[in-house]
Amino acid sequence: MEDKELNIIDHLDELRTRLIITLAAFIIFFIVGFMFVEDIYNWFVRDLDVKLIVLGPSDILWVYFMLAAVIGVAGTIPVLATQVWLFIKPALKPIERKISLSYVPALFILFIVGLCFGYFVIFPTVMGFLIELGGEMMVTNFTAEKYFRFIFNTTIPFGVLFELPVVMMFLTSLGIINPYVLTKIRKYAYFVLIIIAIFISPPDFMSDFLVAVPLIFLYEISVSLSKIVYKRKMKKQKEWEEQYGVEADTVEE
Repeated sequence: MEDKELNIIDHLDELRTRLIITLAAFIIFFIVGFMFVEDIYNWFVRDLDVKLIVLGPSDILWVYFMLAAVIGVAGTIPVLATQVWLFIKPALKPIERKISLSYVPALFILFIVGLCFGYFVIFPTVMGFLIELGGEMMVTNFTAEKYFRFIFNTTIPFGVLFELPVVMMFLTSLGIINPYVLTKIRKYAYFVLIIIAIFISPPDFMSDFLVAVPLIFLYEISVSLSKIVYKRKMKKQKEWEEQYGVEADTVEE
């Protein structure tokens, strides 16, 4: 009983260490983002014909913090993924350790790709639709706080959703899911993805279609990659069993 309690305490201590490292990385990237926030701001508003307005001094501070926070989150993702991998590494099989480590850089790359898709494809489409909706009835002015909140709401969800293939591959390599399960629940997954697309896009068919199709495509990519990982996992497990005469999960490094 005491050994189990000590083991739990050791795991909690390690978890705290991993969280502290991740938090420290976020603070560092946040400070870096804060230092270059003016350049980041100018890049985001480069295509606007008017200057953004603020309704109070606190809005200026909000913009600074939100822009720096986005840089902090983007830079922290590979650090967080690495810390998660190091935390669960002792519980992984030798084969799983090598495979899962390769997913760390992929998480960061796909997050950036998702942000780019949201910003360069979804954001201008949604923004154009909403401006045209107002037509000549209204004078279009943007506050800095509303403008950047709108950008983040139409880009950050795609940064997260674009990591779906890597997450599926990782869970497959751990044996938590397999491609047959993903294929079986495909219609339910489509329904959820379409609901997400409707929720984050303007209320018109073309915008919903423009968002839903990439999400469904991502799911199909996830299923295909899960099949590849699953076949490799089964093949390597069979090789371990033939070489050592025991099941792969009993072989230690």
